[in-house]
Formats: sequence, C-alpha cells, structure tokens
Amino acid sequence: MYQIKIKFEQKGVEPVVLENIAPDQSLLEVCLDNGIELHHNCGAVCACSTCHLYLEKGEEFVEEISDKEEDFIDRAVNPRINSRLGCQCVLLEGSGTIEVTLPDQTQFLGE
Repeated sequence: MYQIKIKFEQKGVEPVVLENIAPDQSLLEVCLDNGIELHHNCGAVCACSTCHLYLEKGEEFVEEISDKEEDFIDRAVNPRINSRLGCQCVLLEGSGTIEVTLPDQTQFLGE
C-alpha cells in the first residue's frame, strides 16, 4: 500500500495526503477516486498532456516512462525533468511514499 502526498501549484489549495492506496492503478485514477480534479481530455489513454504532473519522489514505485509519454510531455505546459502524465504513472506492486505536485490547472480553462 502507498502513501501519496499531493501538493498543488494553484494558490489557496492545501496539500493532501492519501493513505493505504493500492497498487495497479494510475495516479490519475487515484486523484479522481479521491475527489482531486486532474484534467484528462483523452480519457487516460496517453493521447494528450492534460494530466501532466510533477513526480517529486517515488519514481521507483511507478511504471517507467515510455517514448510515447515523453512525446506528449514535450507538449505540456511548463514541462520539467520530473514531468509525468498521471494516466501513465501506474503504481507497481509494493509500498512506499510518492510525492507529486499538480500544476495550476486554472491556466488551462481557456483551452
């Protein structure tokens, strides 16, 4: 089981800590299941970059980045070296702590 700490770049949104998160689900699914909005225009099939997030800690606990995911990250707003797509960060078997930062999604409202 995992502990997932989520920080938000959006002003006024407090960090969230999720406990006892089971493997075999994506960080996008975890967010949505816990009432945390993370855009996902393509329906979580790695065909856009709207579920972009920053994986701050715990990359060893999720599936490795694919070439396809890297291509879409290049299209994301403000990509960084630790950028990932939430739909592609599937939790592996095991346990640990994962820390992510969600970009300020209000900047996408006009898209």
